[in-house]
Amino acid sequence: MKLARAIHIPLAAAALLLPLGLATSASAKPFMIVGLDEKILWDDDGKPMLAADGKDQVLIVDLANPEDPKIVVSLPLKNSIVGPPVNLDIDPAGTVALVADSIDDVKDGDNFKQVPDNKIHVIDMAANPPKLAATLTGGKQPSGLSFSPDGKMALVANRGDNTISVLSVNGTDVKITDTVAMPDSVSQVVFTPDGKRALATRFPAHKLSILDIADGKVTYSKIDLPTGQWPYNVVVSPDGKIALTADNGGSGSSDGSVDTTSVVDLEANPPRIIDRVVVGDGPEGMAMSPKGDVAVAAILRGSNANKKAYFYNKNGSLSILKIDGKKVTKTQDIEVGGLPEAVLVTPDGKYILAGNFLTEDFSILKVDDGKVTDTGKRFKVPGHPASARMGH
Repeated sequence: MKLARAIHIPLAAAALLLPLGLATSASAKPFMIVGLDEKILWDDDGKPMLAADGKDQVLIVDLANPEDPKIVVSLPLKNSIVGPPVNLDIDPAGTVALVADSIDDVKDGDNFKQVPDNKIHVIDMAANPPKLAATLTGGKQPSGLSFSPDGKMALVANRGDNTISVLSVNGTDVKITDTVAMPDSVSQVVFTPDGKRALATRFPAHKLSILDIADGKVTYSKIDLPTGQWPYNVVVSPDGKIALTADNGGSGSSDGSVDTTSVVDLEANPPRIIDRVVVGDGPEGMAMSPKGDVAVAAILRGSNANKKAYFYNKNGSLSILKIDGKKVTKTQDIEVGGLPEAVLVTPDGKYILAGNFLTEDFSILKVDDGKVTDTGKRFKVPGHPASARMGH
């Protein structure tokens, strides 16, 4: 979501262990990491209602059975719906996770206002149960982030100071080693599968920029591609041939007009936009199947807008995209819950989970030969899921 004014409440001091019947060891893969934001809701006019810090959580969820997820642990870490729903990630080996703490809430007279924070939390996924290992001070308003394919590096997009932080990763020993200056605000950054490049969405510039990576050094290549309006998120196919952007269209919200995903040909020299696919009003979360045959965009559909607005819908939806080589086609639109933010695909490509902020749950959908169906099952979480990411 765009920077709205928010709410915050004091955090509990220790991790809250929740009951579950599964092993809590990090060997019980796959895991999903979920960020809950308890500082903001919207009134009937679509105006944000803000509260104090203190009730946010980061959940580690066991998805051994995707139709029956189990919360392994809840950590009292601040989280925000401000920004793309990819402010956290689990490394490829499943041993460490990162959470970008983008927003702090401060008292402003009788109300609250959101100001950029600068913290990156390191979670030890090998601990039983997973626990907070360290907190780094990084760039201003850290938002979308990703691990490199080998897990030795991570990149964090800092929306508040137009930079990208470069992190070295050796288990829970995580250090900020460099800062890459960008022309304007970056919302998300993700690696290509070969680890030689990264793609950064420049949200207010409506561009996707290419970063070159060699010998641990990250360089802005000055190659900028024109996406649709307000690109929030980007995903790359497993074969590294294409990338897809979620072009939000409304500066972090839905506005009643259809929006797109831009298709990037990464094999072309230089890379270029080769197509745009209409997905719906206000895509935010985006994910691609590890099989490379299906992608999915979470569509807001005005579900947190003024209830009298012509584009208001109680629920959002998922746009399902079929990928055939470099041809991307929207094949389905499936209604989910209110204000779907994060969306992810399980490592076997058989399930899609979508985090519904307003309905405090995840829709669970099944993928069968490219066809997606809603199982009708919902995974309730103890709060409002603002972000989520899938481990390997």
